[in-house]
Parts: sequence; C-alpha cells; structure tokens
Amino acid sequence: MQQQNIPISTLIDMYKRGELRLPEIQRQYVWRATRVRDLLDSLYRGYPSGSILMWETDEPVPTRDGAIAQDTTAFAGRKLLLDGQQRLTSLTAAINGEQINVRGRKRPIDILFNLEHPDGPPSEITEVEGDEVSTLTPDDEDTDETEENGNGELAVAERFKQFTFVVASHALQAQPQWVSVSEVFSSASDSAILRKVGVTSLEDARYQKYSERLTKLRLIRNYQYVVHVLERAMSYQEVTDIFVRVNSLGAKLRSSDLALAQITSRWQNLLKELEAFQEECEENWFTIDLGQLVRAIVVFATKQCLFHTVGKTSVADLKKGWEEAKEGLRFAVNFLRTNVGIEDESLLSSPMFLHVLAVVSHVKNNKLTQDEQYALVQWLLVANARGHFSRGSTEGILNEDLNIIFRSGEIRSLLEPLKRQFGRLHIEPGDLANRGSNSPLFSLAYLALKEAGAKDWFSGLGLSLTHQGRLHFIQWHHIHPKSLLKEKGYETGEINEIANMAFITGQTNRRISNKLPAVYLAEIVKTQGQQTLDLQLVPNNPALLELENYREFLRVRREALAKRMNDFINKHAGLP
Repeated sequence: MQQQNIPISTLIDMYKRGELRLPEIQRQYVWRATRVRDLLDSLYRGYPSGSILMWETDEPVPTRDGAIAQDTTAFAGRKLLLDGQQRLTSLTAAINGEQINVRGRKRPIDILFNLEHPDGPPSEITEVEGDEVSTLTPDDEDTDETEENGNGELAVAERFKQFTFVVASHALQAQPQWVSVSEVFSSASDSAILRKVGVTSLEDARYQKYSERLTKLRLIRNYQYVVHVLERAMSYQEVTDIFVRVNSLGAKLRSSDLALAQITSRWQNLLKELEAFQEECEENWFTIDLGQLVRAIVVFATKQCLFHTVGKTSVADLKKGWEEAKEGLRFAVNFLRTNVGIEDESLLSSPMFLHVLAVVSHVKNNKLTQDEQYALVQWLLVANARGHFSRGSTEGILNEDLNIIFRSGEIRSLLEPLKRQFGRLHIEPGDLANRGSNSPLFSLAYLALKEAGAKDWFSGLGLSLTHQGRLHFIQWHHIHPKSLLKEKGYETGEINEIANMAFITGQTNRRISNKLPAVYLAEIVKTQGQQTLDLQLVPNNPALLELENYREFLRVRREALAKRMNDFINKHAGLP
C-alpha cells in the first residue's frame, strides 16, 4: 500500500475530471449541510480531518455516479474512492459551488463564513468524522431560521455571531459580515467581497483583519490529506473486504450499506438493478430506500432479515431472492395503495411493512382469500397506527412476523403479537392525547378523513399526497393557531395534538394564517358550507372555538377522530 499527501484542490480536480470514481460498493451521498459546515470549520482551524482511501486498478470494476457531475476522460475509473466520498463531495460542492444531486433533485450546499468570528477555540464541540445517515429530507436544514423564531432576524444574528461557519439562511445572508464560502473561493481577489461588506478603504480598521481571514479560508484548498492507495494486484473482492472492515471499525456505514458492498463484490452491476427498480417504484409515487431493497433480498434469500448472513449466502440464492423480492414488493406497493389508500411511503410508520406484505404475496402465490385479505388489512392498519416495529428490536419484531408467514402461512396469526404488544386492537380517544404529527396515529387520522371525503377548505380538492403543484400540496393545519395558544399559556404537547390538526393545501394554510378559528371557520362555512368542516370532524359548536375552551375542544375531537379511525379499520377489515 502506498501513501501520498495530496492537497484538497488536487483531489477536487481529480474528482471533477472523472479520474477519481466511485465503485459500485459505495453508498449514496448522505451528509447534511451542517456536517459540511463542521468539516470546513475543522479545516479552517487546521484540525486533522482523517485520511482518504483509494484503489488504483485496471480491472473493469462497476462504478456508480456521484452526487456531483463528473467529466468523462481517458483516465476515468483508474482510481476508485473507497473512503472519503462524503468529505470530498462536500468540499467540491462548497468550494466550487457545485450542486449536489440528491434523490433526483439538484441543490447547492450554501455555507456562510463569518468575517467577524471570534478568535480562539470554537464555542461548541462538533464532529465531522462519522457518516451517519440523516433521516431527514434534503430540505430540512435549509429552513430559514426566522420562520419559527418570533424574535426575528436580530435574534438569529445574535445567536450565531459566535460561529465561524453556518448553513445559509435568509436572515444571516442579510447581515454584512456573513459571506458565501463558494463566492470567496471563486473570487480572484478580496476587493469585490470587501466592498460588498462595506470595506472600501485601506484605512478601514476591518481591512487587514478581513483580508487575513479570507486568505486563511482560501488556504483550505492547500490542506493535504493523507491518501492510502491500495495495490493494483488486489482483487475486487479483497478490496471490498477492506472497504467493509474500514467502515465497520469506524461505525460509519449502516448494516445495509456493508451488506450491499459484500453482495456487489460477487454480483456485479446489482446496484444498477436496484436503482432501476427504485425508479420503477418512484414512477408510481412510492420511494423505497436502497437499504430496504437489500433487506428484501436478504429476507427472500434467507427467510430472515439479518444482514450479517449475506457473506454466507450463495450468489445463486441472492439472485433468486431478488427476483422473488421484486414481485413481492410490487404486490406490497399495490396493496398499500389500492386496499388501504396508502399512496406514499411517508404514511408508513416503518418500511418493514413492505417486507411482510411481500412475503405474504410470495407464500400465498398471490392467491389470498377474502378472509386473508381482511386479516392482512387489519394487521397492517393497526400495526402501522400503533408503531408496531418501533416497540423493541425492529429486526426481532420483523423476524417474528416473517417466521409466522414462512412457517404457517396463517395471516390472521399476525394479529397475536399485536395483541401481546398493545393489549387491544382498537383506538381509544385517550390514545390521541398529546400525540402529534410524529405519531403513527397521525397517518391513520389522515387516511380515515380522506376516505370519508374530506376536502381542502377553499379549493375543494380532495386529499391526496400526489397533487401537482406546490400550492396544492397537502399540509397539516392547526385549527386553533399555535401562536395564539402559546399566548394563552397552553403546553406544546397539547397545542400540536392530532386533535388540533386538519388537512388542507398550502395555499389555504397561508390564507388562514393565525386568524381566530371563530373568524376564519365562519368564512369557510359561508362559502363552502358546514359539510366541509364536518368532513374533517371540526366540532359544530361555537363555544369550542373559543381559546378558553381549547381543552374541551380537544376532548370532543379526540372522541370523533377515534370513532372515525376505528370505523375506517373495521370497514377495510370486514368487521362490523
């Protein structure tokens, strides 16, 4: 193994030229913008930032596209990046101003640099080594911090003035001491940046300080990573083993990522098959994480969901498992959509439901009796609403469900573990108390109201997560505005209860804003009729719309929602 010291600028150039590629065993880009911020902060301070692992080879190793577009050159694929993808992609985006392609959407990583940052060590401890997966959507870190901050822009500026780097927000971009990192690196001189922040003269006391700090920032490009280059003589399987060991020891990758790496070392071009199936599902408005596709292969190949078994499983069994898994997952997606109205994966409290449905389809050879359909629907809706897979070891719970189906094929037997978990299968009003949008019961509320015919309060559009156009996207809305409830001293838990939520479009939500419920609901009744509110179970009692009676409003609506949710389950499960 060779060891080289290579500056960041050179590594970025290699990456952009396509000289440095990603092998198929690599996972997707997963860093949040806050991780990029912390990496830049460490480099700016001269802190160690790990090493890079490459493999130079002439083997025809399958590669995958990175999150940043690369050129095609005669040297493409000669060097493969095994460790350091997240850092190098992040630095390319932040320094070059390149856009990141995440889940088919291109977006910048916009980091701001504080010209007035304090000297000395950082006020907060941050980490940049780990590559944990964010469970958040790509846009979560881009939210303008003033939107939820009643203190406004000045409060935001005061909060962040001790930071050297931050993720860009509208509030901070308006402050003169904050400059875009990519803009600094793209500028040939400091003049334009200094003029932009109000420094127009050499006599300005800030001139020297700002110039020195901009120079120090640009020196990040000269930081030299220790690069370990594996020998050409190594086989792809040997390199994969090293990749797995490196990432296992550092606890950087999920088990599914490591399992995928082990499989692809023996089954080339699998990743392309998985991604093609992902695209097929997304065309039908359903996104299945790559890790779940790997889990599906394991489930069908081994009849368990344990990733560590893949190394002992033959390629023939894995390939057979994948063919069975695809058909099972297609059934699962169609069943969710047509039998219970789950049209989007966000309505599932866990993706593990996909595997149970897929196995049922396989074991039953797509021949379910009416009673089996009813039993499967009842299990699905109750288990989803109660967070079945979050009450203990996820893999342990999933394996128990899989064992029931693989062993006996008795679908109704799936209900027994639920009864042991929760004691009952129906929803009671008390279950909704202090449960908000993060509760799995929230999805059931949406499904039940949707089926009952609930519509947007102005446009008349029925509820759907597949509406076209941002104005028509369905949002949840506080019937009693949270700002008014906070002023009255109500607790956060009760303010954000499901019983205080209605489902309307974003456009309608903005129209209502923080008006008193007695005011805006009267307007809706006048233009749309009382039935519009009845379909979303808004109490038809003026007294309950007064802020002073908010807790009674919650009690009444909890009862109505619980009944509607139980009716929904019973109808689809063939129960009286």
